[in-house]
Amino acid sequence: MTPPSALLAIETSCDETSAAVLRRDGSRTRLASCVILSQDIHRVFGGVVPELASRAHLTTIGPVVDQALEEAGLTLDEVDGIAVTAGPGLVGALLVGVMYGRTLAARLGIPLIGVHHLEGHLFAPTLETPDLDPPFVALLVSGGHTLLLEVTAWGSYRLHGTTRDDAAGEAFDKVGTLLGLGYPGGPAIERLAATGRAGRYRFPRPMLDTLGQDGPDRFTFSFSGLKTALLRAVQSSADLEADRADLARGFQDALVEVLVAKSAALVEQLGATTLVLGGGVACNRALQEAARRRLEGQARVVVASNRLNTDNAAMIGAAGSFRLARGERAGPTLEARADLPFPGLLPSPEPLSSHR
Repeated sequence: MTPPSALLAIETSCDETSAAVLRRDGSRTRLASCVILSQDIHRVFGGVVPELASRAHLTTIGPVVDQALEEAGLTLDEVDGIAVTAGPGLVGALLVGVMYGRTLAARLGIPLIGVHHLEGHLFAPTLETPDLDPPFVALLVSGGHTLLLEVTAWGSYRLHGTTRDDAAGEAFDKVGTLLGLGYPGGPAIERLAATGRAGRYRFPRPMLDTLGQDGPDRFTFSFSGLKTALLRAVQSSADLEADRADLARGFQDALVEVLVAKSAALVEQLGATTLVLGGGVACNRALQEAARRRLEGQARVVVASNRLNTDNAAMIGAAGSFRLARGERAGPTLEARADLPFPGLLPSPEPLSSHR
């Protein structure tokens, strides 16, 4: 079965409407175009409003797809495969992309594949680092997810750690609101933290102590307690305007230390030579630099550019191209699922000893 050579990819899982065109030449997939339209209306509400997101996708998906095709120098009739985010995400937003992709695929008589949003984040760096190849460790950190994965092969993954409560990106957004920085919180906190004093506020490093223990929680994350500690510090501040940058720095330092420590520990236990950072939080330069310092001389740290780390259709196309090349097809009954399971998960690992 010949894989598509010109793939149209669609992403509508949250508040970005995105389309991309990818070309496949043998085993190599390259990006021909990528259009991302962010929905600014959610800033007014301090977070994503699902109904507004769905309506905005309905309005913009057609023009966004048309622009991606135009920038790639293709017509719709020249596309021979479609990849679309099937989940997880906001179900109403996902439905817009899935139904659009299903309709196009049926009309054109071309293969369709549904892609897991987080597997897209995992594939994003391959568009800029073509020599990236398993095995490696991946930390996927976004607004809704925090996952620490062992990638044994493309399409074959072992989950070592996830979060008990808030995802890292969700914690950034909530703390951004607490500090009066608006939505989304991550970029604003990063900018403000760069001007803050290190060490003035030393917040707890949640579950960092589990690294010294053997058991299932060794690579588990939790950020709700860190968020609560920040809230109490804000409430205790006599001059929030004067303290805001130091508070942002203290919060970011704590979260980054936990993410890096657990990722590096897994890299070392597995003897991996590469750590991939993916997802919107991976755009944070403090996180990238801390990971590189921690693993210097042991493993390289691979991170896609910011445009490919935030939600985009290019990453969906990269993962979709891989799965279509394996002969996978979704068919006309593809459904959107807010709780779509991560594909290719191997059985949970036995707890690794922290003392070997």
